Amino acid sequence: MAVARSQSIVLTKEKAKWMYQKMQEIRQFEDKVHEIFSRGVLPGFVHLYAGEEAVAVGVCAHLTEKDYITSTHRGHGHCIAKECDVNGMMAEIYGKATGLCKGKGGSMHIADVSKGMLGANGIVGGGFPLAVGAGLTAKLKKTGSVAVCFFGDGANNHGTFHEGINLAAIWKLPVIFVAENNGYAESTPFEYASSCRNIADRAAAYNIPGEVVDGKDVIAVYEAAKRAIERARNGEGPTLIECKTYRNYGHFEGDAQTYKSLEEKQKHLQELDAIVKFREYLLVNQLCSEQELAEIEQSVAKAIEKAVEFAENSPFPTEEDLLRDVYVSY
Repeated sequence: MAVARSQSIVLTKEKAKWMYQKMQEIRQFEDKVHEIFSRGVLPGFVHLYAGEEAVAVGVCAHLTEKDYITSTHRGHGHCIAKECDVNGMMAEIYGKATGLCKGKGGSMHIADVSKGMLGANGIVGGGFPLAVGAGLTAKLKKTGSVAVCFFGDGANNHGTFHEGINLAAIWKLPVIFVAENNGYAESTPFEYASSCRNIADRAAAYNIPGEVVDGKDVIAVYEAAKRAIERARNGEGPTLIECKTYRNYGHFEGDAQTYKSLEEKQKHLQELDAIVKFREYLLVNQLCSEQELAEIEQSVAKAIEKAVEFAENSPFPTEEDLLRDVYVSY
């Protein structure tokens, strides 16, 4: 299956600026979290999304608050692309009461249902049943909404992958399954653990469209997502999109990444960087000027610093908060 790259799609200036801003927000947010975590300030673990920005942004550029997404343990990028508040996100990662989940979820369980973000998930493959449920809701209620299930390459060998896609296929649910294949399930190469050459090849087993795209090319992702989302909204059922991408950091913070070569890392951090490629695209196609892009970058940097300040100045949850937001009343 050939890897699809961007063709001739034309973005509006407004959409182009939104996409660049979101990609910058994800990168700068993750770089800042990386820096803070290295100082031992943050509780728990973090799994950073830097390098994969084109996937979340290219897909979520087509979504509204009425649409749903399910995420992974590497969920910060999905949250930002789905318009979750960065102040609340940063506070949640700090474990503060002002966080999106009141400091009780942390990085791996961050969510904002009001934005259609049904949550990051510490369980590999945990998003498939949730996305199918959201798709079933949309179909039965005739809302016109779609559900997007983001998942990593490691999840494509889990039972929920097959069960979820099969159910969505036979019921023709408005679900788009988006594989973020960054080449490694933790440290295990994709080729070692999967019998298929491409995750998208598995779509044929469920009689649904499958497509492989360059996950470092936000326009290619945008085009593929547009086709899949239109199909879903038109009642034609699910699509499986595989985005070949790369994570700039380790599986988790502290991962030595000895399974990656130096040449491989440098190539992805420079010439294959998704933000660098999109920046060049915007300039060449005269969608944005150098000054406009610089202003976006500076504005995002200030917003991230304010998010850190907000989180650091926010209170921790109280002991009484332990018994709130639970199913049983004490």
